[in-house]
Amino acid sequence: MNQTTIKQLETELWDAADDLRANSKLTAAEYKDPLLGLVLLRFAQNRFEDAKIEVEKKLPINPRTGKKREANKGDYAGAGAMFIAEKAKYDYLASLPEGENIAEAINNAMKLIEAEYPDLEGILPKSYQEFDDKLLRDLVRVFNKDAVKNATGDVFGRIYEFFLMKFSMQGAGAQEGGEFFTPPSLVNLIVNFIQPNHGIVHDPACGSGGMFVQTAHFIEDQEHKNVNEAITVYGTELKSNNTRLAKMNLAIHGIEGKIIEANSFYNNPHHLTGKCDFVMANPPFNVDKIDAKNKFLADDDRLPFGAPLTGKGTISNGNYLWMQYFHSYLNETGRAGFVMASSATDAGNAEKLIRQKLIETGDIECIVAISNNFFYTRSLPCHVWFFNKGKTKANKDKVLMIDARNVYRKVSTTINDFNDDQLEGLTAIMNSFRSNEPSFQPSLRGTKQSLENNEWLKTHFPENNYQDVEGLCKIATLEEIKEQDYSLTPGRYVGVKIDIDMDFDYKTRMTEIHTELAQLNTEANSLMEQIQSVKL
Repeated sequence: MNQTTIKQLETELWDAADDLRANSKLTAAEYKDPLLGLVLLRFAQNRFEDAKIEVEKKLPINPRTGKKREANKGDYAGAGAMFIAEKAKYDYLASLPEGENIAEAINNAMKLIEAEYPDLEGILPKSYQEFDDKLLRDLVRVFNKDAVKNATGDVFGRIYEFFLMKFSMQGAGAQEGGEFFTPPSLVNLIVNFIQPNHGIVHDPACGSGGMFVQTAHFIEDQEHKNVNEAITVYGTELKSNNTRLAKMNLAIHGIEGKIIEANSFYNNPHHLTGKCDFVMANPPFNVDKIDAKNKFLADDDRLPFGAPLTGKGTISNGNYLWMQYFHSYLNETGRAGFVMASSATDAGNAEKLIRQKLIETGDIECIVAISNNFFYTRSLPCHVWFFNKGKTKANKDKVLMIDARNVYRKVSTTINDFNDDQLEGLTAIMNSFRSNEPSFQPSLRGTKQSLENNEWLKTHFPENNYQDVEGLCKIATLEEIKEQDYSLTPGRYVGVKIDIDMDFDYKTRMTEIHTELAQLNTEANSLMEQIQSVKL
């Protein structure tokens, strides 16, 4: 299947499934997990049937009987497939006669898979009895069309990702408390910039596992390697439902990994400090009410620059906890890419001191400012940060600033993303900076043999060489960053004067300013009382 056909199939399946939900009493949130469970069952059988031919060819012949032994779970694992019992196969479920209890049969199929795969135990949905019988049978038929039954490769993985995205757009994903489903454009930007092709890959706020999935695509398409031979995946996720989605997502894509449900603020369950080759994340922004007195936090070796405490000894914002965690997880050549609230590049007080120390390590490699409307359910500007502990000596005191707030494709009135040329062009800028090679060279999967046909790059760099471009990018030195009072907002460096920055997160920044002012007033009153209490 080519990409156009896959997109048509995604849309057709989604429209059919969503129409069924619209005519039922189910909300998108109630419908999401059972629907994704059916996608997993269908895909699992497709992959099983594809692997069956290869597995049977390789089965050894018993010299005494002259017959091949029975295939087992290990044989199928070697072929990148799950071993599926007969009554867990999608074809078995689709062929059940009208009188049979289909909800009970699907629940049993999920139990059979969990029995074979302990990592999925308690993860797969088993609430199909809550579905109307006709709705459930119609839904099973949606994924039993010939085009679906004959789909091979990673088609179902892409369908799963597409469905996750569509549910997020309906508000059925994790959208509260600063958490947002990471749109594919930002995941692609992170993966293309840090190029996670080996070793330990960690996401301490992994959500539904999208970072790992895109890493797998990168390794398979660019490196032409088996993902489980190239990398080891570790994820941590706070929310139980997201943990289930992540484990299903990894299973759908044949990715082996360890996902643990835990709170990364107070736990380091994988013990990966200083061990990671790559860290990727879209953590919840601006988390407050963090327990600054938590014993684990007080002794945490992931906070070399200390907690961002207020004058009252509290932590009012978790952004600079996350950033230190990401930095501390990296080994001596590790790279990190993560999404962060726009306010973090200019945050003051304790956060500013931590930012200064991070800058002085020389490990901040790049900051990219992103426009509004990249997230599906909120109009939310952000920045994408990149760390690199293996920067060249020439780049150690430099940071690549990219202001991409005017770089986007308008998908709809409320959604923006990057088109292929824009994503390829931004990646070329990053590669040029990292390699200290001015001329742009294609180096990623999907890139053209020459970047000369990239219209976006030709517009901004007509000589096909990197140079600072007003309004877009600049290589900032440590001295220039000091002059800007350690701000990491790209707009301050790329040379564009903006009287009113509509993309800046004013609401969050004003809240921070009010909090800072209240703290200063409290401290001033305390000092005044001490002064007035002194007897002359």
